[in-house]
Amino acid sequence: QVRLVESGGGVVQAGGSLRLSCAASASTVSLGVMGWFRQAPGKEREFVAAIRRSGGIYYADSVKGRFTMSRANDKNTASLQMNSLKPEDTAVYYCAADNYDSLWYSTREYDYWGQGTQVTVSS
Repeated sequence: QVRLVESGGGVVQAGGSLRLSCAASASTVSLGVMGWFRQAPGKEREFVAAIRRSGGIYYADSVKGRFTMSRANDKNTASLQMNSLKPEDTAVYYCAADNYDSLWYSTREYDYWGQGTQVTVSS
């Protein structure tokens, strides 16, 4: 069992930046994938970014070029650097992880979830 805790959310103006962090309670070396998802009010939870054990990094089209995900297995953490934020990025952001990685883009893949952190981008 892996416990995930997110931090770094907040309120920012459009065009600004935020950095989200995810701390794991156990070693992340063996995790197949770590990812970030987000959920806006009234919408389904959607994929944002993921890093597989192999090192492959994937982004949703809506954030490509603006968001950067990193993973530090020596610190058991993952981060999401968010630049050029837009009002439509407003959501609760969740860190997630799983021992496998075949469906890295799907919420169905992930067994471990954080409690979420709110990101609000004002126009």
